[in-house]
Amino acid sequence: MTTTENAAPVETYTAADHLRPVAHFTARDTWLNDPNGLLFHDGTWHLFFQNNPFGSGWGNISWGHATSQDLVTWDHQPVAIAATPTEQVFSGSAVVDEANTSGFGAAGQTPLVAIYTSAYTGEHPRAGIQAQSLAYSLDAGTTWERYAHNPVLDIGSTEFRDPKVFRYGGEAGHWVMVVVEATDHRVAIYTSSDLIDWTFASHFGPWGATGGVWECPDLFELPVRGTDVRRWVMVVSLNPGGPAGGSGTQYFVGDFDGYEFVPDDDKATTDGPDWLDHGRDYYAAVSFSGVPGGRRVMLGWASNWDYAGDTPTAPWRSTMSLAREVDLVRWPDGRPRVAQRPVLPADPRPGLVVHDLVVPTTPGRHTEIELSTHDGDDVVRVTVDGDRRTITCDRTASGSVDFHETFASVDTVHLPDEPQTHLQIVLDGCVLELYAADGRATVTQLVFPRASLTEIAVRQADPEPTVA
Repeated sequence: MTTTENAAPVETYTAADHLRPVAHFTARDTWLNDPNGLLFHDGTWHLFFQNNPFGSGWGNISWGHATSQDLVTWDHQPVAIAATPTEQVFSGSAVVDEANTSGFGAAGQTPLVAIYTSAYTGEHPRAGIQAQSLAYSLDAGTTWERYAHNPVLDIGSTEFRDPKVFRYGGEAGHWVMVVVEATDHRVAIYTSSDLIDWTFASHFGPWGATGGVWECPDLFELPVRGTDVRRWVMVVSLNPGGPAGGSGTQYFVGDFDGYEFVPDDDKATTDGPDWLDHGRDYYAAVSFSGVPGGRRVMLGWASNWDYAGDTPTAPWRSTMSLAREVDLVRWPDGRPRVAQRPVLPADPRPGLVVHDLVVPTTPGRHTEIELSTHDGDDVVRVTVDGDRRTITCDRTASGSVDFHETFASVDTVHLPDEPQTHLQIVLDGCVLELYAADGRATVTQLVFPRASLTEIAVRQADPEPTVA
């Protein structure tokens, strides 16, 4: 067994087979958290991720790597950017430098460039500092080399991380980096012509939810479905302070001119922010770079920092969400909000269960859905309440729930004012994803039943009187 200093050994026992998902990515036998460097290049989807190559707990943070042709079948690759005794490789992004603006590529070579946070540790002269660094690949992502003059952006902060970089304005434009000043609840926006020299442009925030540190920003343009309108979306994760407690991912719709993001209005400071997901287990969601055809595909970490280190699987721990295609849809109040559609396998896959239902959401209608093991011992209850226009997902009796005091949760998402909703429930190993109202309302929860939740029962019930 190979270890490094302070590395936890890999456990030798194995979690029950039914808990490992078949369409959600998990590390083979180690720890993972945030997705990093999401990239589509030459027909291949690249997923990099925060990874401890030596154990099932957080530490030795490196960039793990997996590839896919369809976003649901993943091939494990060697660690892409490994931690060193003086540098942990925190979250970031990756781009295809088509014009070789960085100069990393020789004649005929197109460099892939990773932009990540160097978290300096140990005996490094800047131990404790977080700064932005580069690595590049000249073989389509198979191997990576650190830039010799890292870091490329250092403001002397201990809370400056998670750079997301994209190209603005095409060939004649420039590179943009969004990166958090985590404890100040701000996204800093920088620009560059070559990915190496960065100039500060503006700040966004504090805004929306600020109950915890800000992390993992993203900024991209989306179409408003059924119109010719396009708007920009700023995504910011938060821990703690999520809608169901602990981790969460909020977003803001607005305008971006290549230098400054301006949200539409002050809704985020009056009614609270919009959330990508209202469950406990959807965090650090960011989008893939380089996706053709105008598609925007996102991926999140399906866990919560409240209990991520305690979840009852081994030797692997944690999983990604399904990939989700996103666009904007106007709600009845006229505001555009993100809608999400899961990427599912084209053919049936043993272990993956998908339920599609149309459920009434008018006043007086109350639908209860039970997902249970064959013997009925473990159950998840989904309730659609037409009076309150909500969907509630209750995992308090879903199996193993006592490994952490905050795990046994009941999570709720509000629905648009419509007479019925299409409800899609995806069960895959230890992950439950719920999509309602054509993806305008989502809930993601981990569950750890003693056997697979293969049974479903749906019934209408008289609602309890609504208390004013």
